[in-house]
Amino acid sequence: MTADNTLPSCCKVALSDALQPEFFKALCDPTRISIVATLAADGSAATVSDIVECCGIDFSGVSRHLKMLKEAGILAAERDGRHVRYRLEATALAATLRGMADALDACQGSAEPTV
Repeated sequence: MTADNTLPSCCKVALSDALQPEFFKALCDPTRISIVATLAADGSAATVSDIVECCGIDFSGVSRHLKMLKEAGILAAERDGRHVRYRLEATALAATLRGMADALDACQGSAEPTV
């Protein structure tokens, strides 16, 4: 990276679409990773109460984490009577991560020589 923390010009195009700060911010917390892993392993939708049991934090904490994951497009929420069921948007999650990996590959292949 350059001294002013901007992207090298050869990487701007490749990474501009892939960089999604809110997405990666949502994944940078161990509790949120645990929630994602739990929903991925189970393969079905879960309520906040279900997730509280697996993660060992209080209801309001789980709700805040779920909100951030939902806003980042990592989870979807569906109302089921009085409950909200959260499910992993596995296809979208994988596509975003693959897009970032592809962008980094494209950037690496066109790196500017350093002087």
